[in-house]
Amino acid sequence: MKKHIPNTITCCNLISGCVATVFAVSGKADIALLWIVIGAVFDFFDGMSARLLKVSSPIGKELDSLADDVTFGVAPSTILFAQLGVMDYPSFMEPVRHIVPFFAYIMAAFSALRLAKFNLDERQTTSFIGLPTPANALFWGALVVGGSLWIERSPWMVPALLVAICVSCWLLVSEVPMFALKFKHWGWKGNEVKYIFVGSCIPLLLIFQVLGIAIIIAWYVLLSLFTKGS
Repeated sequence: MKKHIPNTITCCNLISGCVATVFAVSGKADIALLWIVIGAVFDFFDGMSARLLKVSSPIGKELDSLADDVTFGVAPSTILFAQLGVMDYPSFMEPVRHIVPFFAYIMAAFSALRLAKFNLDERQTTSFIGLPTPANALFWGALVVGGSLWIERSPWMVPALLVAICVSCWLLVSEVPMFALKFKHWGWKGNEVKYIFVGSCIPLLLIFQVLGIAIIIAWYVLLSLFTKGS
């Protein structure tokens, strides 16, 4: 019985991603983001339960990647798809405004590639190489939910978003080292970057609320770049 527990939790992650996608299609980005967060919680506990119960399996690893691509690839891409569908476009882009929103789904493809690389990469046991898919999904969901008024302020935000999507896709599959919040000990030495990051998250969330999540992810990327993932 216990061997089915991690895969059941993983399936809950996948279902959360499906629900998030449905709400995203309906233009309810806030509820979609909530379900992405719920999926992230399930994603955290499926791996933990597999290790605690000592029932890790190849099928569980593959199922986890499939669920993650739905929740952290397809769902945030759909949030962006819906957002790009209601924005004002620069005049030169008006003829292709019915095509441009589909560009968001390139991110789902790069998320799948990122997950496939992660499964085969043995270097990512204590840190990450490239941006993790949950962080990418939370960034885009929080940006659309918390910054929608700012995003829709100018028609030129459409090409800006398209460029940002390209950067996001590159970060997913890049060789950029990024730190993980895994502590071998609780001392300051060796954990300076992690403590600085965690300590800065609280005021950012209090000041910017939902948008603060996107700012935190951007800060995480910048901090990783400056410290080379140490």
